[in-house]
Amino acid sequence: MKVVVTGAAGFIGSNLVHHWLERHPDDELTAVDALTYAGRRESVADLEGRARFELKVADIADAAAMTEALRGAELVLHLAAETHNDRAIADPLPFVRTNVLGTAVLLEACRKGDVRRFHHVSTDEVYGSLGLEEPRRFTEESPYRPRGPYSSSKAASDHLVRAWHETYGLPVTISNCGNNFGPYQHPEKFVPRAITSLLRGESVPLYGDGRNVRDWIYVADHCEALELIARRGRSGSTYLVSAENELANRDLVARLAARLGRGPEVVRPVPDRLGHDRRYALDPSRLREELGWRPRVGLDEALDRTVRWYRDNPRWWSPLVGEAR
Repeated sequence: MKVVVTGAAGFIGSNLVHHWLERHPDDELTAVDALTYAGRRESVADLEGRARFELKVADIADAAAMTEALRGAELVLHLAAETHNDRAIADPLPFVRTNVLGTAVLLEACRKGDVRRFHHVSTDEVYGSLGLEEPRRFTEESPYRPRGPYSSSKAASDHLVRAWHETYGLPVTISNCGNNFGPYQHPEKFVPRAITSLLRGESVPLYGDGRNVRDWIYVADHCEALELIARRGRSGSTYLVSAENELANRDLVARLAARLGRGPEVVRPVPDRLGHDRRYALDPSRLREELGWRPRVGLDEALDRTVRWYRDNPRWWSPLVGEAR
């Protein structure tokens, strides 16, 4: 089977292509990435030269390039996106171009190319913010209430995917996931920013009171869920992916600091982000009940693995620290 993964040199994308080729070595996999600041060729360098792997450097908003990249594809997993909230607040238009226009271009290429399944990877942020004390979690039926430029652009892309399914009959699935962490994540993101700061003997910046709660998942578990949904999910359906690890930002920093022999003195409070959502939480019942998915890696083990990877791979992340600042 020919599989195309967009955003394949990014964080989740690079983990996914490694996962996919390990599980399905006979598949022909085309990795598409524009190799912007967040897409690093080094993250898939060990795969280049394999007979059934190809990296295409291309922009998903380029219709001609996508038509060529998707030629003969049976399955497309769409992960390419601008994702960093701070960058979206500072300059939102690139997020609209990539996340909205780029998704529409891909959908048209899939429709015209008779792709058998288009899987779209989205975020829990499209549902808005929950209160710290309320017990509920988001479900697939929760209304969309995005509150920032990034989440709004992802919400728009989700609606486009559903529209191409309902209007043209394109076979699609959508997954919305919480905060990922693990190898190959750019140090502008929360967990690698904390780890690399600690490894460099620096303080860790923490927005506001640090009580904002996120739904954390190890990237390898997310990749297993993506494989299941893309191959076995019901066309037209949405699945929420969660390891049900709700943790406040300040508590996560404390766990990371402890692993590196540091204490609460590492935290450096900074003014809160504009429109900072208070809490995200997802209910993965549909994914569990329909497809039998369960996370394999507990939170503590996942944090240990992640700290170890950054400690062992400074050559990968050191050149990126300046961008992250």
